[in-house]
Order: sequence, then C-alpha cells, then structure tokens
Amino acid sequence: MSTMNSVHSLWTVAQEPAKFEAPHIEYGQLLPVLIVLGVAVAGVLVEAFLPRGSRYVTQTVLAFAGLAAAFGSVISLALDGYATKDAGVIAMGAIAMDGPALFLQGTILLVAAVAVFTFAERRLDPQQHGRHVDSFAAQGSAVPGGEAEQAAVKAGFTTTEVYPLAMFAVSGMLIFPAANDLLTLFVALEVFSLPLYLLCALARRKRLMSQEAAVKYFLLGAFSSAFLLFGIALLYGYAGTVTYSGIAEVVEGTKQNVDPALAGTMGNDALLLIGGAMILVGLLFKVGAVPFHMWTPDVYQGAPTPVTGFMAAATKVAAFGALLRLLYVVLPGLRWDWRPVMWGVAIATMVIGAILAVTQTDVKRLLAYSSIAHAGFILAGVTAATPDGVSSVLFYLGAYSFVTLGAFAVVTLVRDAGGEATHLSKWAGLGRRSPLVAAVFAVFLLAFAGIPLTSGFSGKFAVFKAAAEGGAVPLVVIGVISSAIAAFFYIRVIVLMFFSEPKADGPSVAVPSALTTTAIAIGVAVTLVLGLAPQYFLDLASDAGVFVR
Repeated sequence: MSTMNSVHSLWTVAQEPAKFEAPHIEYGQLLPVLIVLGVAVAGVLVEAFLPRGSRYVTQTVLAFAGLAAAFGSVISLALDGYATKDAGVIAMGAIAMDGPALFLQGTILLVAAVAVFTFAERRLDPQQHGRHVDSFAAQGSAVPGGEAEQAAVKAGFTTTEVYPLAMFAVSGMLIFPAANDLLTLFVALEVFSLPLYLLCALARRKRLMSQEAAVKYFLLGAFSSAFLLFGIALLYGYAGTVTYSGIAEVVEGTKQNVDPALAGTMGNDALLLIGGAMILVGLLFKVGAVPFHMWTPDVYQGAPTPVTGFMAAATKVAAFGALLRLLYVVLPGLRWDWRPVMWGVAIATMVIGAILAVTQTDVKRLLAYSSIAHAGFILAGVTAATPDGVSSVLFYLGAYSFVTLGAFAVVTLVRDAGGEATHLSKWAGLGRRSPLVAAVFAVFLLAFAGIPLTSGFSGKFAVFKAAAEGGAVPLVVIGVISSAIAAFFYIRVIVLMFFSEPKADGPSVAVPSALTTTAIAIGVAVTLVLGLAPQYFLDLASDAGVFVR
C-alpha cells in the first residue's frame, strides 16, 4: 500500500506544471548588434529574391546604411550613460554594457563602414565583357579557371554575397569584446570567424592562392577554437559557472554559498591555470601574437585585399577587447601568474614581427608582419594591468585600425597585367609616377613607424607610458628597440618609392572611384587628427576604460 502511495505521490509531482520564466532581454541596449544582424539577414534575402543586376547597389547601400544606423545607436547608448554611470550586465548576464564594450563596438562599426567602400570598388580592374568588375570571384563555387568560372565572368556575375558575409562577421565582432560569459564568447568567435574563412577564398585573381589562404585560416582557426573550448570546459570545472563575475569570485576566494559538489574542484588550481592558458591561446591566435602568428602572412597575402584590410583592422579590435575583458574582469586575481606570460608573448611578438618584416619582398606580407609587431606593442599596454593600460589599448586600436585600412586600400591601386602588383620591386619609382598615391602611402608607413605628428606616435606613446607606469620598463625598452627596427623597413619602402628610377615596364596606378578615394581620405584624416590633436580621443578612451563586473 505504501508503495502505491509513493508511486502516486511521484506521479502527482511529475504532473505539476514546471515554472518557466521567459528570458529578460534588454533589446534597446542590444540594438547595434540587432541592426547589423538584421542587415545581414536582409542581405541574404536580397541574394535570394532580387534580380542579379540590382543586387550590387542594393547590398552596398543596405550594408552602409545598417552600419551607420548601428553606429548611431552606439552613440545614443553612450550619451544615455551606459558607458559610465548606467553600465551593467544585460541579456541575463551574457553581455556586458560598459565603456570598453561601447568604445570597441563603435570602432568596429566605423572600420566596417569604411571597409564597405573598398568592397564596393569596381573601377580598378579593366572591364571584362563590357562590365566593371570588383575584387571578388565571379562565382565563388566555380573551379578556378574552369568552364563554370569562364561562363560566370562572361555573364557578368558578381559575388555580392560578400556583403551579408561581412555583416555576419561584424555582428560576431560586436558581441566578442562585450561577452560576459565564456559560452557567449565562444559563440561570438565562431559567428565572426566562419564568414571570414569564406571571404578569404573569394579573390577574383590568384584564386588558388586565395583558396589556399582560406584553408590555412580555417584549419588553424578551428585548432584555436578547440583550445578555447577546452579551456572553457576546464574553467567551468574549476568554478562551476561560465560567467565572468562568477569565475572571478572563485579565483579571488570571495564566492558565497559554495555548492558542496563543487567544493572539491574549486581548490584545484591546475584546472584554473591550464583552462586560463588555453583560453589565452585561442585569443592570442586571433590577435596574431607570436607563437600563434603563422597564419597571418599567408592569409593576408592570399585573401582579397579589401578583405585583408577589413580583417586586419576589425578582428584585432574585437580580439583585443575580449582579451582585455578576460584578463581584467575574470583573472585579475591571477595577475602575478599571467603578467610574466604576457610579458614573454609581448616581447617575442614585437621582436619577431619587426625582424621578419625586414626580410619581406611582398607589400602584403610586409604589412602582415607589421601587424604582428603592432600586436606586440598593444600587448605591452595590456600587461600594464592598470586603468591607463585599458584606455591606452583602446586608443591604439582605434588609431591602428584606420591606418591599416588606408594602407591596404592604397595597395589595391598599384596594378599590372596580373592584377595587384604587390612585389616590392614593382613599387620602385612610384613617387615619380604617381606622387599623390606614394605620399599617402608614406603617411601610413610613417604612422606605422610611430613618427611624431601621426596617430602611430600618439598610440605608441600611450601604451608605452602605461606599461612603464605599470612597472614594465624593460618591456618598454624592448618595444622602443623593436620600433626602431620596424622603422627601418618602413623608411626603406619610402626611399624605394621616391628615390628609385621607375621601371619602363612597371605597374600603373589605377584611378579609383569615389568609394576607395573616400576610404583612403578617411584613413589619412584619422591618422593626422589623432597625431596632431589626440587629447580629446585619449580622454574619450580614458572615460570609456572601466569594465563592469
């Protein structure tokens, strides 16, 4: 009888309706991400339903308008105080809405808007079958050189899918530096990485090199994602939670009401150290830091140049934002453990990036190794472990991203019969053949070198000052020496352009449309403004440099 009663009581318990609470999502504060995702989905629908002839203009206008609207919403959120007094955690703890998140989101949206101009450029290559063509393959799925590709070129096809792919990538980048739990971080990583793998494979010329770059990026990217995910699993095993604040409380020993089932693993520092190191590996891969940099030169060289510029600028901003949040919010209690490691990575990245850049003979590979060296300079600011360290890194990322976009936009202009002439020997005498283009490229190279009156000097001064005040004086000394080595190959290119005789069969400089001209002009303007009058933007980065927990 008692058995019957117990079965009956179990049955009645099972039949009670479970209480299900609807998630509380702050849609207003997520508006920048939602706008970009909406534009990406609309871009897919445009590809499905609009006639091929009208897709290019529609996609370009849609992408730019969406990014502009998203940037407007970031400004609105900042003015409403979400960067300072009203900063907090939203979307049930998944997203942090604070100063660094809004600053980085604004930077990514501006970079993406300028990148759209370079994506849309159609005046650089000679016309094919009476039609203007862009940098992207006529039909991405066609075998390079095959009949299907030839038929697609003849028919005037264009791969306008690059716009929704870029928008999906931007949406992931917006979430990445704002993620407030490890699973959101991983999902955002995949959302922006997968479209980039595809974009890298879509070059109109040198298709095989482009596809090889995409495969390398995909394989190594998948490898780094596995590291990140395994690290997340270990940290969850250590803390019993994936939220940043929850893990930080366990690390610092301030967590209340510990679950008895987790009490045993919480004291296991091996899980914490190995898990934290694996997540760092995943993020350092994305920023291109040594020794996780090997994909960078091949991918930058093989990808379509507009994609290289977009990726080099926007991915670094998103990845450094996520790295800062991990170290400053999740692992401040482990500062004595991670600072020596980051010192070593920063030194290796600065020195190896600068030295290997000296040996390069291809402009895109040279800029790739330059970006590796710059990742080292930014890591010097990260290691400061002070509020000034955060604000200096934010400023450097904003300055660096526009110089990079502008430099790669200039690279698209120098062309010969095979497309872009990226071998350095072909740039000899460019200053005599096209003084304006060479002068603009020289401005970007001087900014990369950190010469005064450019944004590069302001950025380097900010990160080195923060690092020195944080007790990393030896790191600053090595950084200055690396900058001197780097300056050598930047100046060498300037000398090559202005003081060498142009070759008779040298490349020509294509006359771009207003789109690329605008992208380059914005790059030059930002480079000079942040170099001549950086104080307002330094103050802005300083105000935005406080993470919410």
